[in-house]
Amino acid sequence: MTSQPQTAAHAITPDQAQWVAQLFATTADAMEQAIHGKRRVVELVIACALAGGHVLLEDVPGTGKTALARALGQVIQGTTSRVQFTPDLLPGDITGITVFDQRVGAFEFHPGPIFANVVLADEINRASPKTQSALLEVMEEGRVTVDGTSHDVGSPFLVIATQNPVEQAGTYRLPEAQLDRFMVKTSIGYPDQAAMTRILQGDRSQQVPLSPVVSTGMVTQAQELISRVHVSPLVADYAVRLVEATRRASEVRLGASVRGALSLVRLASAWAAANGRHYVTPDDVRDLAMPVLTHRLVLEPEAEFDGVTAAQILGQIMLDIAAPQENGTA
Repeated sequence: MTSQPQTAAHAITPDQAQWVAQLFATTADAMEQAIHGKRRVVELVIACALAGGHVLLEDVPGTGKTALARALGQVIQGTTSRVQFTPDLLPGDITGITVFDQRVGAFEFHPGPIFANVVLADEINRASPKTQSALLEVMEEGRVTVDGTSHDVGSPFLVIATQNPVEQAGTYRLPEAQLDRFMVKTSIGYPDQAAMTRILQGDRSQQVPLSPVVSTGMVTQAQELISRVHVSPLVADYAVRLVEATRRASEVRLGASVRGALSLVRLASAWAAANGRHYVTPDDVRDLAMPVLTHRLVLEPEAEFDGVTAAQILGQIMLDIAAPQENGTA
């Protein structure tokens, strides 16, 4: 597909929203060649990338987490790296290190695997807290600082981190500050019967790379357009009421943060443009509240002991708080 024509930096137009929707659909269709039967998850990851966020996948082994990250990097013609997090992994193994070059008599920076468009942080909770914290700056600001010098990782930049919910021995639970850096937490899950049959009938002798359908430059253009999607005061107020309700819930010790509210509106903006709209509707916010907010809630110990989940609490909040009756254009 062709690049978006240059326009003045004002509100996104309906034609520009349609261009983003075409880019979104083309990317999702291409990724489905590798990820069968998981359109919702694929679209959620693409929308997160377009919104400038990061994804946490909590899933059992063998569900296609690595294939998802690799497929996204291939279809956007970007670079992909994979970091296997282990207890002996050091921060410099991720960010890179400076090495003294005797030939020129100066220190030279050797970039680590974080310098890629799509970074797969596999089993992130197996690394030590010190190594986990090496991702905090780069996930928030898009750069790493090594020996007092900052290095930009480039754009687009997406971290897809995974963790196994079954095996907890030898793991370090991600602290709330780290979880808050992820725009979305979701899972791929097992494919249905039809998708599983297609997987088994496919050519398993070799991994054929997917053909790129868009460029990283076009993804960056889409990110800029999404930042100009219209969010009406009523829609913004709805998002605020949902977030504030998580802080007032009796079962919650720590509710969603300001970053959580920003993430919800940013992802809703990407979701709106992905559906060809230049404005956000209350349904966009409602559809995305669960994957954006649940992992940010810290429950009271009594509630956890009683089996209460963050998803149950947020589901009740969305039932209690009525969505505004308008289409988001006001």
